[in-house]
Amino acid sequence: MNEQVSMLQAEQLQPLAARLRPETLDEIIGQKHLLGPGKVLRRIVEGDQVSSMIFWGPPGVGKTTLAHVIANQTKASFINFSAVTSGIKEIREVMQRADKNLVYGERTIVFVDEIHRFNKAQQDAFLPFVEKGSIILIGATTENPSFEVNGALLSRCRVFVLKSLTEEEIANLLRRALSSPKGFGRQQVIMADTTLAMIARFANGDARAALSTLEMAVLNGHMENGAVTVTPEIVEQCTQRKSLLYDKNGEEHYNLISALHKSMRNSDPDAAVYWLARMLEAGEDPLYVARRVIRFASEDVGLADPRALELAVAAYQACHMIGMPECSVHLTQAVVYLSLAPKSNALYMAYETAKQDALAQLAEPVPLHIRNGVTSLMQQLGYGKGYQYAHDTQDKLTDMRCLPDSLLGREYYLPTDQGLEYKFKERLEQIKAWKRERGNAGASAAPDPAPGK
Repeated sequence: MNEQVSMLQAEQLQPLAARLRPETLDEIIGQKHLLGPGKVLRRIVEGDQVSSMIFWGPPGVGKTTLAHVIANQTKASFINFSAVTSGIKEIREVMQRADKNLVYGERTIVFVDEIHRFNKAQQDAFLPFVEKGSIILIGATTENPSFEVNGALLSRCRVFVLKSLTEEEIANLLRRALSSPKGFGRQQVIMADTTLAMIARFANGDARAALSTLEMAVLNGHMENGAVTVTPEIVEQCTQRKSLLYDKNGEEHYNLISALHKSMRNSDPDAAVYWLARMLEAGEDPLYVARRVIRFASEDVGLADPRALELAVAAYQACHMIGMPECSVHLTQAVVYLSLAPKSNALYMAYETAKQDALAQLAEPVPLHIRNGVTSLMQQLGYGKGYQYAHDTQDKLTDMRCLPDSLLGREYYLPTDQGLEYKFKERLEQIKAWKRERGNAGASAAPDPAPGK
């Protein structure tokens, strides 16, 4: 009897999320795209046909829980392995145990939590054992496995993407926690659905965060006549400021800067300012954002508004001089300006097209007449011969060819009619018309200028 009481007390001392951890697939909240009736992962687990796989998803969506359910339902030996506390030595010890199990015909499933924390050498240590079938590897990661898991290891694992839980799914989980004997089912907790919804909204798809918040709220609730009342005010005190999901070195970093860039490109200042705030308030370096804004000014606006680059550079300088939080308004000014500016990617396309030709013809010689003949030998070899100095002409134009012969007629800069770029388009058309009138006949017999002109 005393042993049973001790076990019950030990269980109650566990965090709520640990006490409520599902033991079967049917108890798992969410992930219907993988675990619904007839879905692939459910069939694999129920059929005990587990192969090496990686669970990829944000925190608190059930990656570790799913691994434990597999441990409960599989006939294989199950080893829980943490990338945070384990090294090469521990990996080798586990692999030796797996080899022994294989001799006796027993499969070994090795679950590696936070596999992205392993370096390349540690991940490589698993590879030969996965290849020869000594172990079935199940990894869990919050980071994009394409970036964080070795290609050789990744190619031998099936990746399952776990999604953030919806507010409704989180709310159902919280109701289960209030009613289950493993949760708060043994005590009376008075809590309105709207208050429950506050926690579900705050959790942002993270079941573990939702259960931790609920536990804190109940522990801080008003006790009266044996019942605990949880008010919205208590929940607000427990949650305080919502943490932003952001990792400056992870995939979300690139997702958010992509969202900012594409919102500006789509001329949506409201969305652009929101994504900017998401990054800055999560601790992003403002200079990183400012550098990307400078890139945008030329890549997506360009000569449609030449002032865009000036403003972007000024915003970078402001960030450098005064830092956060003051420089947030300067970045906002630049982001809104670029969102509303006329758009042209003509400069970006000009370079990308020219780059392809340049890479394909890296050895294409520079035409002799535009080489700089700075020595007598160079001049004897024809360097600079026939060069036309545009400033010596009335129109400040010549019909001299500057592209290699193999690329004559190629056009890279194709200006648009957007914003001020139409003026550059008109000017370019005038220059091309002038050259066509003169037949673009090549170098004239004008006297050679002094070297360096």
